[in-house]
Amino acid sequence: MRKLLHALPASFVLALAALPAAAQGGKIVTEEFMVPAKDAGIEIYVRNKRPDGTTQFSPEKTVVFVHGATYPAHTAFDLQLAGQSWMDFIAARGFDVYLLDLRGYGKSTRPKEMDQPAEANDPIVDTATARRDVGAVVDHVLQRRGIQKVNLLGWSWGTSIMASYAAENPQKVERLVLYAPQWLRTTASLVQVQGKLGAYRTVKREAAKERWLTGVPEDKKATLIPAGWFETWADAAFATDPVGAKMTPPTLRAPNGVQQDGDEFFSAGKPYYDPARITVPTLLVHAEWDRDTPAYMAQTLFPLLVNAPGKRYVQLPEGTHIIMMEKNRPMLFEAVQAFLDESGKS
Repeated sequence: MRKLLHALPASFVLALAALPAAAQGGKIVTEEFMVPAKDAGIEIYVRNKRPDGTTQFSPEKTVVFVHGATYPAHTAFDLQLAGQSWMDFIAARGFDVYLLDLRGYGKSTRPKEMDQPAEANDPIVDTATARRDVGAVVDHVLQRRGIQKVNLLGWSWGTSIMASYAAENPQKVERLVLYAPQWLRTTASLVQVQGKLGAYRTVKREAAKERWLTGVPEDKKATLIPAGWFETWADAAFATDPVGAKMTPPTLRAPNGVQQDGDEFFSAGKPYYDPARITVPTLLVHAEWDRDTPAYMAQTLFPLLVNAPGKRYVQLPEGTHIIMMEKNRPMLFEAVQAFLDESGKS
């Protein structure tokens, strides 16, 4: 599969990206709802997409997605670019697909600390808290569909959330996909917070694009992100913070719990979870120009998955940490889909 994807001509890649969900598998149904977190007063935003008329549900055909450290899930995983999102792509292939915004992000409840100056409180929403939010949503999906397991898909920080959840709850996980996997860091992080960590940090639009393109060769920067795609994403993502959107210039606030965990664990050479406890088929996917989670992280993590049956590592060309919203996103979509489609066939 990897060799086949590498051989795809650019014209085919862009044509595939432009296919609407309807062309793949009929009408897609969308639902949005809030799931109570395991902590009082917190609700988690969830979006579900599935083919219209679906009446049979199974672990093999159910996916739950969680985002990374800075931006919510719904403005990336379900962002309409060239008429289709990654969520559409998976749903159109017969899957019951869910995304969630962790507390403090997107459409979910913002902890009370975000109503105060950042420096007034310690970092909020660490990986353990995020894992509880994922757990609440997974339990909701299991009960809603009458199934015992789901496929988990995490991006960036979301890979640590999903991997540690899978290590602790193997009985609830069918397959595990780690896109841009986070692991022990030996290089500087692209997200630097000066001074003492407060409850949250603020991000500006210009800084977001600069970070996105870090590591991309100069002669490739102009064509990596199709025209208008960055603006579409940035407009959607920055609009999710009602407070930051009113600032001049507009900013987006993101909880700092992930930064604290990064300093305490990954940047200190200390694993956050034990990969040997993951006992389900696992896919690691990485793009060559990703400087947020450099290739050495996935390459170091992969051999540690000693008890993951059917594990694999796919390296994609000409893409960054955010390849899901770049011209070569079909390579990511197809690599992950091939892995998901294997479930139940062995």
